[in-house]
Amino acid sequence: MRIGLTGRPTTTEKLVEQAKDAEKGGFSSVWYDSTVLGDPLAAMAVAGRETSTIELGTAVLQTYPCHPLLQANRAASVAEAMGRPGFTLGIGPSHEPVVSGMYGLSYDRPGHNTEEYLRILTGLLRREPVTFEGSEWTARGARVETRQPVPVLLAALGPRLLRVAGELADGVVLFMASARAVETHVAPRLRAVASAAGRPEPRIVAGLPVAVHDDMTEARAAVAATAASYERMPNYRRIMDIGGARSPADVAVLGDEKSVTRQLQGLLDAGATDIQVFVVPVGEDRRQSRKRTMDLLTSLVT
Repeated sequence: MRIGLTGRPTTTEKLVEQAKDAEKGGFSSVWYDSTVLGDPLAAMAVAGRETSTIELGTAVLQTYPCHPLLQANRAASVAEAMGRPGFTLGIGPSHEPVVSGMYGLSYDRPGHNTEEYLRILTGLLRREPVTFEGSEWTARGARVETRQPVPVLLAALGPRLLRVAGELADGVVLFMASARAVETHVAPRLRAVASAAGRPEPRIVAGLPVAVHDDMTEARAAVAATAASYERMPNYRRIMDIGGARSPADVAVLGDEKSVTRQLQGLLDAGATDIQVFVVPVGEDRRQSRKRTMDLLTSLVT
């Protein structure tokens, strides 16, 4: 199985060590959100030089506060500093409470805004000169130089952004999308658009909370305690509804070793190409709980 871990380090040293341990353990990737260390890119560049094969990706960096030309230059600088393939740029428009509430920016047309953003960003990362006059974003005579490829994944859950991802990105990075949502909603829409556009088969990186635990009530409570905010976000609420889930605990991968293995394989059978695991410790002995989950995951990737 292609399984990646969610990285939540508190120092650059820990980020580097986590990436090295993940590579040694056979995991395919480690993913960092935009809040890691305030901005994860500098630390990821260091980790990329200390590792040799593991993919390091962002899941995800926000689009609104960063112009696509600047975003492309930032991504290119990380890829150049790593000195090897393996950096993947995952981006997304975030959520209205963040963009409007925190940044004070308009969130009136996130689909249109993201499409213009991707047209500039992906062109630049293909080393093309870009001149684009949009209603949301503009770039004139822009160019980015990099010797390393930088694949772009889009945080796409709804039909509009799945179309944009299929046309412009290299795939999607998901969160809170169950196997049912991947199979019936994400994969068919994304692949149909990519095929019609003559583009390669897109990646589908499915992110979900995971815990190996025998007491399902206790495991569900642990997920609820760590993921309550997601339930209030309309984007996540819609993808959970599509998957027939009422809460994050309904889409989390929970159970004993056999059950979790079956559920993870179910995600791949539904159309996911990769799984991004957010390990949720359960019970009083959090260290032992995490170890039990990691032991299973390690056995599945080696």
